[in-house]
Amino acid sequence: MIRYLLLAILAATSLLTSPALLAQATNNAPLPASQVFATSPINKPDGGKWRIGYVESGDYADYPLTLGEIADGLQSLGWLRFNSDRPQTLSGHDLWLWLSANITSKQLDFVANAYWQPGNFDASQREPMRAAIAQRIKDKGDLDLMIAMGTWAGQDMRALGPPIPTVVGSTSDAVAAGIADSAQDSGRDLLHVRVEPERYQRQLRLFHEIVPFKTLGLVYEDSVAGRTYAGVAAAEQVSRELGFRIVGCNAPSSSVSTETAVANALGCYQKLATEHVDAVYVTSHRGVTSQSVPDITRMLEKAKIPSFSMAGSKEVEQGILLSLAQADISYLGLFHAETMARIFHGAKPRQLSQLWIDPPKIALNLATARIIGFDPPVDILLATDEVYGGR
Repeated sequence: MIRYLLLAILAATSLLTSPALLAQATNNAPLPASQVFATSPINKPDGGKWRIGYVESGDYADYPLTLGEIADGLQSLGWLRFNSDRPQTLSGHDLWLWLSANITSKQLDFVANAYWQPGNFDASQREPMRAAIAQRIKDKGDLDLMIAMGTWAGQDMRALGPPIPTVVGSTSDAVAAGIADSAQDSGRDLLHVRVEPERYQRQLRLFHEIVPFKTLGLVYEDSVAGRTYAGVAAAEQVSRELGFRIVGCNAPSSSVSTETAVANALGCYQKLATEHVDAVYVTSHRGVTSQSVPDITRMLEKAKIPSFSMAGSKEVEQGILLSLAQADISYLGLFHAETMARIFHGAKPRQLSQLWIDPPKIALNLATARIIGFDPPVDILLATDEVYGGR
């Protein structure tokens, strides 16, 4: 049965990436077949460099990870060369400054002072930040493209128009968040948003097939953004389809310190563990970090509760029971890099495909399975692509 479900996921992937859908363009009209945009390095029409700005929602590990892979993708396409090995553990701001000072390129300039962040997920700073970005673009006109990293950043750039081509990455659900009109259409000529349709629905259907739970625990901030990050709407949809009940726990994460966000998340996971839910979906949250996942794992292991990671293999490696294994993130970086290159070659961001689908591969932690008393059926083991054995 597991194999059939994975085949169904793969079939849906093929449908979503069909040529007819990939041809979707401005005003939902197909592009002429002959209109193909190159990705080779090119200067601006006046011979100058393309100047890039960057806005991120706050300090979140996935943001500099994705930014670094975009830079790697641009290097593989020949747009730039690193002057030294790219650091792997910098914050988004520090990585942006490093990129501005440590690349050689005839075509690109990562503009050091074109960096914005709303005070590390401080909601009160979003409007002043948007005003500052709009003023910079209007007064100086010195930026050619913006990279927006995270849901808030994507929402903020869309709210501005956007006034210049903008590529949005690392969002939980861009359509539910109102950044894109649909999976196929951003709704704005100068906006491109990576979208993975039905990502969370696919995860939850697979989890329920493997572990037929009747109650599912979810930790999220009970706000519009928090529910989007955690895929609550997707979970509610699948719960209606499959007949399970969601047990939620509100863990405030915005406009608080990272330490407070972590404490709130851990408190909620401890609460779910003591309420004896049948399973837990570990969702995207500021309090779920590489440092806190082992604590979450221990809580759920002690309560013998199966868990599924929204984030993917990295959390399964740390002790979460299951997830859909993610593709090598370098491919995601290359996807964004190629999008940027095509924009520099004259494409409207809205003309380019937004669809990105991770391969349907299972990641399983056998050590966690043993601890909680879960005996994986043979068909699960046969369908598993990544197996982690212990910590």
